[in-house]
Amino acid sequence: MYLYNETSAKKTAAIETALQSEWTLREKLNVLKASMERLDKITQSPRTEVILKVLNHAREVAAEEVQ
Repeated sequence: MYLYNETSAKKTAAIETALQSEWTLREKLNVLKASMERLDKITQSPRTEVILKVLNHAREVAAEEVQ
């Protein structure tokens, strides 16, 4: 949550205090940050077949709801 800026101000302050005094936490944080950056660079997308199946299923479900 800290990496995504989803912690409260109190928790953020506590984490930052801990990061200043504990190098192992800093190292773990650096590993997590690097992982996040790698995930952001992934450019894979689903096969066309998968997309078409999802769209067809959505159409079927929508048609059933109309009936």
